[in-house]
Amino acid sequence: MAASKTEDFRAKTDDQLTAELADLKREQFNLRFQAATSQLERPARIKEVRRDIARIKTLQAERQNAAAKA
Repeated sequence: MAASKTEDFRAKTDDQLTAELADLKREQFNLRFQAATSQLERPARIKEVRRDIARIKTLQAERQNAAAKA
């Protein structure tokens, strides 16, 4: 499952990744807020979002390093 998400992210442009990252960070904030107020329905979603953020940041770093070498 993680490999398919990574491939989905790789298929996106830099602008799309930046927008997706912003959406995930907003969702992460909302999930943390829900957790603090004991209104969280799916606690595992926090972990999923955190890992997706890490995947996007890793991919962005890879692209920056590739561009710097080129």
